Amino acid sequence: MDGTFHDNDLDRVVAADKAHVWHHLSQHKPYETTDPRIIVEGKGMTVWDQHGKEHLDAVSGGVWTVNVGYGRESIANAVRDQLLKLNYFAGSAGSIPGALFSEKLIAKMPGLTRVYYCNSGSEANEKAFKMVRQIAHKVYGGKKTKILYRERDYHGTTISCLSAGGQDERNAQYGPFTPGFVRVPHCLEYRAADQGAPVENYGLWAADQIEAVILREGPDTVGALCLEPVTAGGGVITPPEGYWQRVQEICRKYDILLHIDEVVCGVGRTGTWFGYQHYGIEPDFVTMAKGVASGYAAIACCVTSERVFEMFKSDASDPLDYFRDISTFGGCTAGPAAALENLRIIEDEDLLANTVAMGDYMLDQLGAMMDRHKVIGQVRGKGLFLGAELVSDRVTREPVVEKMVQAVVGDCMSQGVIIGATNRSVPGYNNTLCFSPALIASKDDIDNILSAVDGALTRVFG
Repeated sequence: MDGTFHDNDLDRVVAADKAHVWHHLSQHKPYETTDPRIIVEGKGMTVWDQHGKEHLDAVSGGVWTVNVGYGRESIANAVRDQLLKLNYFAGSAGSIPGALFSEKLIAKMPGLTRVYYCNSGSEANEKAFKMVRQIAHKVYGGKKTKILYRERDYHGTTISCLSAGGQDERNAQYGPFTPGFVRVPHCLEYRAADQGAPVENYGLWAADQIEAVILREGPDTVGALCLEPVTAGGGVITPPEGYWQRVQEICRKYDILLHIDEVVCGVGRTGTWFGYQHYGIEPDFVTMAKGVASGYAAIACCVTSERVFEMFKSDASDPLDYFRDISTFGGCTAGPAAALENLRIIEDEDLLANTVAMGDYMLDQLGAMMDRHKVIGQVRGKGLFLGAELVSDRVTREPVVEKMVQAVVGDCMSQGVIIGATNRSVPGYNNTLCFSPALIASKDDIDNILSAVDGALTRVFG
């Protein structure tokens, strides 16, 4: 660390935190007798806590966000310069960074044309849901209001986003939920037997389960299907062969809008600009947040096709014809200014290629680790977005208990390596270790992460 804070200053910070900060995803009872962790500084892939302890961050800020690493002076300078020129004006007017980033972004998303700015992934998904509902009234006489979502997927923390949430532990105690959201089955091939699915052509079978739900609900009532390209917090689930192509066919067959939630996968995480681009599909909506500016400023986007956009400008004399929505902080200019520089860094440093190379290496090494640790049932992922599912028996695939998974995470933390795990997600299946190092990760970084995991698995499971 650079010594900016002194010990007595940090004591005050810790005291203020304990007295006043309500942390995310945290049980605060232990803080009555212990101190919360304060992250003081970051550089590259390393962060330091209030005790000066160094940690290698293998989860990009804890939730898949800091794609280009910490301490990027050029992004900080871009934000500072923009704030001095114009910090904010409501999104009813344009801004220079907003216009330029939209142009740069759309160039990477063939078939899509329009960017709606907001400030979080939850909000971006809410915008898409509202667009679907308004289209149902404008175009379909109030029908096609239902929105399908998938078991194990997660789309945000607002009540409507939880209504589209496929993780029952995240949803627990927050109902009643917004009506009109309907669940479809997951596509985790490793757990196909739990669904009574066939061994052959599982991807087609899993997609056909979506069609079965559409037919049950009535195709004339279903407006959209919202899916993650690779499921994140529900277990790092890569889609099985044939799945996405069949999903696209089903949406076109029944005139259902396809909404891809790229909040985690977007802007390089899987080795392409967007996760859906691995699978040759053509979405109507793409939502994104986290990696758009690598956490240097708050920004999220709901991107649509021109077909969707045109539905909101058909009759200028109708006061209800346009998208009557606002996102206050969608008017902040720091977000698109940071996002422009974030994209430049990814391009100039060829980080997509690095993500593919390092992701392949890490996946191979995790696979090799299975020979030493029978508790690893499967490894899976795309790019630098990887998971290792832990089981007590490889034959029955019985999940290990969650506290053992968290013990592995804790052991790695004590070694100075921060990894993640599914938690408060799917009851009985919070058993997957999660890895999402920054796109700048080197082979040495990957080796250090894997060494920590190897040691932790030995100590926790023997």
